[in-house]
Amino acid sequence: MNHLPLIIKREYLTKVKNKSFVIMTFLSPLIMIALIAVVAYLSQLNNDKQRTISILDETGYLKDVFQNTDNTTYTNLSGLAFDDAIALVKEKKDYGLLHIVKVDSLDDFADNVKFYSEDSPSLSIISGLESKIEKRLREMKLQKDGVTISQIEASKTNIEIEQESFDGEKSSKIDNVVKLAFGGAAGYLLFMFIIIYGNMIMRSVIEEKTSRIIEIIISSVKPIQLMMGKIIGTSLAGITQFIIWVILGGVLMVVVSTIFGIDLTQVKTPQQEMMNQAMQAEGAQAMAENLIVSIGNLPMTNLIIAFMFFFISGYLLYSSLYAAIGAAVDNETDTQQFMLPIIMPLILAVYVGVFTVIEDPHGTVSTVFSFVPFTSPVVMLMRIPFGVPLWQQGLSLLLLIGTFIFAVWFAAKIYRVGILMYGKKPTYKELFKWLKY
Repeated sequence: MNHLPLIIKREYLTKVKNKSFVIMTFLSPLIMIALIAVVAYLSQLNNDKQRTISILDETGYLKDVFQNTDNTTYTNLSGLAFDDAIALVKEKKDYGLLHIVKVDSLDDFADNVKFYSEDSPSLSIISGLESKIEKRLREMKLQKDGVTISQIEASKTNIEIEQESFDGEKSSKIDNVVKLAFGGAAGYLLFMFIIIYGNMIMRSVIEEKTSRIIEIIISSVKPIQLMMGKIIGTSLAGITQFIIWVILGGVLMVVVSTIFGIDLTQVKTPQQEMMNQAMQAEGAQAMAENLIVSIGNLPMTNLIIAFMFFFISGYLLYSSLYAAIGAAVDNETDTQQFMLPIIMPLILAVYVGVFTVIEDPHGTVSTVFSFVPFTSPVVMLMRIPFGVPLWQQGLSLLLLIGTFIFAVWFAAKIYRVGILMYGKKPTYKELFKWLKY
């Protein structure tokens, strides 16, 4: 008699009714959104902070360069001695003093600019000051050579090399970034799902084995049905938890933004600050338009279908191995010796995807690892946005499914023997012997 549906139902209900599972399902989004909200609030306070920067320009070259903004006020201290300027800045508790020492030549300018402050200045502030000074010096050097400002502006030319395949498919530089973002997100999601819920399956097997409940269950259920029931039931519980996280997280983000007035997009790193400055430059609007076009050019139907098949197949492949490890040991500590062969292919897949696919998505390394079953779920998902022939996707999926079937047979052999073994830490040699039973 096929008991698989009953086992799946039992595993699913056992997981979703577990107190710790319920608590973490609802508590995790609360904690995550709370952390994001705190960081965003602090970032918002930092962004809204009023700063006064004093400028002591002994050269007189930069008198019209620094214009006040909503959060930054520039004070000109030209005419004061350096010591007096420092004393005044300290007395007024200004953000800092930008000192430009008098030089005889523009070539010596770069070595005579210093910023003095009580604390370490913001990276974005320093980058902004450097950008303004560099632009002004560039203009002055060209003017010195007889080039006018209007000629400088007229000489500026932005080049965007249009990219098009031999089949007429158009693309751009930003297309690669968008494709990597979608592929990377899919691969990373699978990686995290395997780590989190694969461990949950392994712990579930260990708990039932140590409590001896498994001895009763195994008397009326085939080991392979029990193993597959645990994998599928736990997977469904994980999907349920993930869906609740997404819905609850989205609702909490709206609530936090509306009620508390905290803009969660205010979480910015120094790199993002510099990115924003670049986006404000000329051509930012065209870049935004290219970004929208690039997203529209993605093969969404192919991505969604491939994601479902590779995600499910990859997860089931690794889950069967996690279940086998759980059956082979008596406690979670003993699993460490068997975890490395499972974790290493996943880590390798992520590194290959990030460092190889973006540079050469159709190269030898990317292509080979997208066919290797233990790395293909991640690498192929990263390659597909760049345009992978359907026959390659199909072949990779068939290899993955075939390996999954073999892994289930392999894991079931270990599971059948190991589920009733107690009190001894197994070795790889003993696991090999179990395959012959």
